[in-house]
Amino acid sequence: MDSEEVSSLSQAGVIAAQARTTTNETPSDGEISAWTPSSWTTKPIKQDVVYDDRAAVSKALAKLERSPPIVTPTEICKLKKCLRDVALGKAFLLQGGDCAELFDYCEPNMIESKIKLLLQMSLVLIYGAHKPVVRIARMAGQFAKPRSTPTEQHNGKTIPAFRGDNINGYDPENRTPDPSRLVSAYFHSTTTLNYIRASLDSGIADLHSPLDWELGHVKDETVKAKYERIVESITESLRFMKTIGADSAASGLETVDLYTSHEGLLLEYEQSLTRGLKVPIPNAEASPDNGDGKKWYNTSAHFLWIGDRTRQLNGAHVEYFRGIANPIGIKVGPTLSPSDLISLLSILNPTREIGKITLITRYGEQNIASLLPAHIRAVKASGHTVIWQCDPMHGNTCTTPQGIKTRHFSAILSELSQALRIHREEESFLGGVHLELTGEAVTECVGGSEGLKDEDLSFNYLSFCDPRLNEKQALELAFLVAGFYRER
Repeated sequence: MDSEEVSSLSQAGVIAAQARTTTNETPSDGEISAWTPSSWTTKPIKQDVVYDDRAAVSKALAKLERSPPIVTPTEICKLKKCLRDVALGKAFLLQGGDCAELFDYCEPNMIESKIKLLLQMSLVLIYGAHKPVVRIARMAGQFAKPRSTPTEQHNGKTIPAFRGDNINGYDPENRTPDPSRLVSAYFHSTTTLNYIRASLDSGIADLHSPLDWELGHVKDETVKAKYERIVESITESLRFMKTIGADSAASGLETVDLYTSHEGLLLEYEQSLTRGLKVPIPNAEASPDNGDGKKWYNTSAHFLWIGDRTRQLNGAHVEYFRGIANPIGIKVGPTLSPSDLISLLSILNPTREIGKITLITRYGEQNIASLLPAHIRAVKASGHTVIWQCDPMHGNTCTTPQGIKTRHFSAILSELSQALRIHREEESFLGGVHLELTGEAVTECVGGSEGLKDEDLSFNYLSFCDPRLNEKQALELAFLVAGFYRER
């Protein structure tokens, strides 16, 4: 969904910059200036938010500046170590969650359902790929969404588009950007992550507990039998481990690591939670520190990514992302040339730290075959070691004749299958998948073994943004990926 957007310096970002000292000037061609958490305010910005009340923005950002970190450098460094293994082909990355979280999603049942779904999917992928799985949730901060146009029509009036709960409300009467929502986003993120941690510590991911592998929705008996064999193999393996005593507390079967992520879209929010903190493990990271044993960590999430609409080489988002120590992702779509991709890697990862960069490809099933090979070859020639992750969702969105936004399961599977094949042909490997999903029984994507059709979408269509895979469709996709690895 390409758009025509206005480049400008961020209004709220300039306010955010007042909290810090900026020593750099706009660099000339070929020159990289000194980085500070606010140096992005000197750059042109896309998808900016303009607030009416500047004093309220200052108050909200000052509150965030004083607030404790949501995540810690120790957790971030632990994830970077795991992602290094993914980049080297020793592990697989599963990343999934809502298109755009709502504040209302911060409640126990919805949080637990996503945790359980990601756990089940990871078990299937472990079975198929014979590798550990790194789990990253699009949770605890994935509120803001880039939009194709800043406005929309409602009852004959032009109103601001809904841009996420941390910016404005979905109700047409609440579309004016409200800076107090920045603070609300912080507390909802903190509460969500607190409940995730408590749930994991309390045994929600304990593999001694029985898992619900109900497959009654699978209508094709051949496919159903195939999935049942996978489930039986997984449960038999767990049963065997219990029999020989390999399921003790030291085995790690009681809990798992689950990291959080979101698109780093609102830079004033991200800057306010960017802290210069001690590197927890000496010499644990390849990138240099600030000379005092500290690095700049974005403490709003473990992992952040740059969207397809905000990855301009001289833009504010790339400038901000180049200075943080977190592992980061880059959305790679049809409009990104191989040469610009390499330029991005050079700017964002000049030390070529392995596991630092995840390339999240999102071409669409019709485009991937003509675009992915050139990107793979360019990265190989550059000498960068990256994680290749397939997002088969965003390039395959369509609209029904009734005007309902949806995605076809067959198109999602097609792009993912092509990615697996192309990487193999190019002597590369797909390191992970990036999915928009929910643990709820929604009807937003058509197809899959449930056989959902266009007319079924109205049964339980709950998304306020893009359509998500429901729990059965997401698990089915994991089965299919596992089958690819097992059959090769």
